[in-house]
Amino acid sequence: MDWRPSIKGFRAYLKLEKGLSENSVEAYSRDIEKLQQYAETENLKPETITLSNLRQFITWVNELGMLPSSQARVLSGVKSFYKYLLIEDIIKNDPAELLESPKKQRKLPVTLSYQDIEKLLSVIDLSKPEGPRNKAIIEVLYSCGLRVSELTELKLSNLYLDIEFIKVLGKGSKERLVPIGSEAITALKIWIEQLRVHIPIKKGEEDMVFLNRRGSRLSRVYVFMLIKQLAETAGIKKVISPHTLRHSFATHLVEGGADLRAVQEMLGHESITTTEIYTHLDREYLKEVIGSYHPRS
Repeated sequence: MDWRPSIKGFRAYLKLEKGLSENSVEAYSRDIEKLQQYAETENLKPETITLSNLRQFITWVNELGMLPSSQARVLSGVKSFYKYLLIEDIIKNDPAELLESPKKQRKLPVTLSYQDIEKLLSVIDLSKPEGPRNKAIIEVLYSCGLRVSELTELKLSNLYLDIEFIKVLGKGSKERLVPIGSEAITALKIWIEQLRVHIPIKKGEEDMVFLNRRGSRLSRVYVFMLIKQLAETAGIKKVISPHTLRHSFATHLVEGGADLRAVQEMLGHESITTTEIYTHLDREYLKEVIGSYHPRS
């Protein structure tokens, strides 16, 4: 069978049988046209392509400079195309069945140095009513590696400051105990004992740690805006968010030699694979050290 009727039939299959949108159909069609472009240079028809040919095609796509995420999308299109050919009885065996996806490159997250954290804290105006609260926010995010939603949902009843732990409600409503450092404890106590007590608290918000001046829990958007504003004031050029402090917490622990399983537990990661990105960050740091100090670099 020739390529043109195969692709035309595939488009109809995607639209009528799979119910895909016009945009999705177009995207899949373009991917198969790339396969056609490659196959025609090798005088291959849809039914004569082998697994080996498809692997060479993926290599060819890679050499075009496509990102791994785009390659994965092309591969998904190829797999769907051969599934269609199998359903239509145009082929007897699916050559794409054992075709493996390219590994996606994981983008290393932006992190702050310890000096950057100090800069953020130094520009907080502690003379303003919200100053001590904002300092406690930064200290807790960095000291405990919390997600922004975990911070805004933090409860007074889950603070165990006398034993230097806090209980955090993470993804999937899973609770975990996280150690909290002395600087964060001091900042929290100042906020809770000296300023929070003077706020008229709204009904239902009595147990929330971080409140706005109207007595309601802080929003995630507020914390994002706060960190953006502090970064600008501190002259930090990186684009940062509350998650940057979480990444910095984990990176500094790994750089300091912390056990990866312990970091996984503190971050509340389901899989150790998610935490392993911080070992890559650590390697980047090691490469920088070698580049800066090794006489042969």
